[in-house]
Amino acid sequence: PEPGRCAHFVLRKRRFCRMVPAPGRRFCGEHGHQEEQNDRKRIPCPLDPKHTVYEDQLQKHLKKCNSREKPKPVYFVQDINAGLKDVAEIPEKQVPLSSLSIEELQNLIVKLKKASNGLELHLKEQILSHHALQEALNDPKNGESAFKHLKQQASILGNMEKLHLLGPGRCFVEFGAGRGKLSHWVDIALENVASVQFLLVERATTRFKVDGKHKRRDSVFERLQVDIQHLCLNKVPILKKKKLPVVGIGKHLCGAATDLALRCLVESYTTCCDGDDEEPAPKRCRAAQTEVAPHKSAGNEGTTEEHKPVAGIVIALCCHHKCDWTHYVGRDFFKSVGLGPVEFHYFQRMSSWATCGMQETTSKASTREDSEDLTNDTEEHEQTLSRTESGSDTLQGILSVEERKEIGCLCKRLIDHGRIEYLQQQGYSAALQYYTEAAVSLENVLLTAVPNPLKPEPTI
Repeated sequence: PEPGRCAHFVLRKRRFCRMVPAPGRRFCGEHGHQEEQNDRKRIPCPLDPKHTVYEDQLQKHLKKCNSREKPKPVYFVQDINAGLKDVAEIPEKQVPLSSLSIEELQNLIVKLKKASNGLELHLKEQILSHHALQEALNDPKNGESAFKHLKQQASILGNMEKLHLLGPGRCFVEFGAGRGKLSHWVDIALENVASVQFLLVERATTRFKVDGKHKRRDSVFERLQVDIQHLCLNKVPILKKKKLPVVGIGKHLCGAATDLALRCLVESYTTCCDGDDEEPAPKRCRAAQTEVAPHKSAGNEGTTEEHKPVAGIVIALCCHHKCDWTHYVGRDFFKSVGLGPVEFHYFQRMSSWATCGMQETTSKASTREDSEDLTNDTEEHEQTLSRTESGSDTLQGILSVEERKEIGCLCKRLIDHGRIEYLQQQGYSAALQYYTEAAVSLENVLLTAVPNPLKPEPTI
C-alpha cells in the first residue's frame, strides 16, 4: 500500500484502498474490522449494503447515512405530471417484436402507414447558429465530440432567438439538465440582460456541473433534484415569488421525459392549485388555454398586460423507444386514428430502427463511428437495443435496411405528431424541424412551441 493509505487490497479493483486511516491504524474505517478492536463487528448498512458500519453504532449511522431517505422538497407533488393511469388500457403482457409472426408484423406496418397518411412527414431544415458560441466553435482545442455538441447548442439557441424567447424577465427551465451546458450558453447569450432566472431540473446527482461558472453573474442558477414526474413548478419558491414567464428547454430529453416536461409546463404549471394558498389558481378553458392571471415581469410591474405563464418550449427530442403510454401526451391522437396501447408499444420499439436499427444487430452496431454519432458523452443517451428488442430474426429477408430506417422514422414522426396535436389543443403553435445534420446527431429533431396570440374580444 501507499504510505499513509489503507492496507486493504481491493480485489475487484486490483489495487489497495486509497482511503486514509486514523493515526496509528493500518486500515480505514470501512476496512477496520480486519484489525483487532475489542471484537467489534461490522455489518452491511441496511440502507445501502455497499458499505458497512459497526454494529454498535448502527442507530447513530442511520441518522446521517447518505443513503437515507431525504425530506421531499416543497415542489414535490407525487405523480402530478404522470398523466391518467387507466390500468385497463395497459396490456398485462407485452410480447417482444421478435415473437411476432410475419403476418402480425406486416399488419402493424399497414396500420402505421395508414395512421401516418396525410401527416407532415418531411420536416423542414432549420439549422441555425448563435454568436454566443462562435468563439467556442472556432476554438481548435475542442475535439470532434465537443464540436458536435456545440453545433447542436448553437442551433437550439438560434431557434430560440428566432422565436424571440431570448429576453429579459424570464425563467429558463432546463429539463434533464445534466451538467447544465445548455443553460450555460443561454446565460452567455443573455450576458447583458437583466432579471433572468435558470432552473436546472435533474433527478440524479451530477458531476462536473458548470453552475459554478455563474456565481459572479447577475443571473440566478438553481438546481431542482427531482423527477420531472413529480415537479410542480407552481411551488418552486422563486417562481411563486417573481411570477416570471417560463421558457422550457431541453437537449436530448429522453423518451417519456419529454411528455412529462410538456405536461409539467402546459398543464400543472398553468392550472395546478397550490394547497398552501387560500385561493386556487385560475382555471383555463380549452379554447383559451393561455388566458391566466397576469404575470408581471421585471421592469413591467406597472403594466396590466396579461403575460403568458409559459412563453415558449424548445426541446431536442430523443429516445422514442423509451416512451411510455401512461405518460404519453398524444394518446387522444392515437385513439383518433384507431390505435391504442398495443400498437404504441410496438411503434416505440420500432422507432429505434431509425437510428440503431440501420445496420444488422450482429454486425457493426457498436463501432466507434456509430457510437460517436449516437452518443458522445453522458448528456446523450445510448440507443442500442438488444437483438430480441430489435426483432432482427423476424425481419431477416422481409425488410431491407433502408425499409427499416424508413419505418423507424415513420414511428418517430407519428409519436411526435401526437405531441404536436396535444400542444395545439392546449393553445400553442407547435412545430417540428431538423435543427442539425444527421452527421452531427442522429437525434436531430427539435420541438418548438409558443402560445397562440390571444384573440381580441369582439366589440359590441
